[in-house]
Amino acid sequence: MFEAMVRGWRAQQSARGLRAETIEDRERLVRRFLEATNEYPWNWGPAHMEEWTLSLSGEHHLAVSTIRSYQVDLRLFSEYICDGRYGWAAACEAAFGEGVHPVAICHEWNTVAHLNDYEGSPEARPFSRQELQAFFDHADEQVDRAARSNRKGALTAYRDATVFKVIYGWGLRRTETSKLDLLDWGRNPAAPEFGRYGMLSVRYGKAKRGQPPRRRNVASVMAWAVDAVADYVENIRPRFGADDHPALFVTERGGRLKPVEINARFAAYRDALGLPPALRPHSLRHSYVTHLTEDGADRRFIQVQVGHECDSSTAIYTHVSDDFMNRALRRALSPALGDDEPDDGRGR
Repeated sequence: MFEAMVRGWRAQQSARGLRAETIEDRERLVRRFLEATNEYPWNWGPAHMEEWTLSLSGEHHLAVSTIRSYQVDLRLFSEYICDGRYGWAAACEAAFGEGVHPVAICHEWNTVAHLNDYEGSPEARPFSRQELQAFFDHADEQVDRAARSNRKGALTAYRDATVFKVIYGWGLRRTETSKLDLLDWGRNPAAPEFGRYGMLSVRYGKAKRGQPPRRRNVASVMAWAVDAVADYVENIRPRFGADDHPALFVTERGGRLKPVEINARFAAYRDALGLPPALRPHSLRHSYVTHLTEDGADRRFIQVQVGHECDSSTAIYTHVSDDFMNRALRRALSPALGDDEPDDGRGR
């Protein structure tokens, strides 16, 4: 009976066009819950959900957002087997006796409510401009150091320095960056000065739950970043000997650079500089949003660039400096005070 329920739920999700990976993850979670309760679904009750949730938070110390996602998946399975249109309640009563049937195990009083737009670590922040410059300088120094000593790692050091510049220069995530191909670059008629690097097609953007990756086009806005990519593609990447591989960033063995490798090199550079451990590769994406905001870029433009559906998501990424806030305050006060020209925030 249980296996038939799982097969039916799998078919229902497939009919909705959900990805196979999502369906498989949900099925594994249901089986884990079955093992934890030592009961079949027709014997589950709300108390089982509550005990399991306590174990997730108390014993396993999972994040609130992770616990909620687990609860959502179990709610979906519970609603499926309780839905009269599928007939599982009647089937269970016929097989196991009157009154033995699935019941809803998730309700508003025993599941985590989604109250905040952002539930990540409050320590998450962008680089300051000084920190960012120090980080890029350090990455470039590793290239020079390896080249001077004729070490084998000069190519990888150059590649990694370019990786971090691309993450920041186009506001990307790690996975989006690792999955870039050479052919993802293209011309932008509105910015002919950037040549073939005027537009970047991001084909593996963050997907909605159960949906395929979302694509977006990101316009190039930083000339120095374009120069860095052009130099890497034209002068450095060919020396990896991976001409037949489509990836933009390749390894010395001819494979595609992985997100975990980006993490490791980032942590090594961050720690070498004594920067706060709260800084992550994703902090470069936060920095992109913050610095464009400080430089006066249109908010809607930034939102489209980073692939946010809602402006509230972009706002979460924005951590403007005190100097920017002071200048904005003076611009807001100028009309009321009758100032001919807004104060620039430095007393002028």
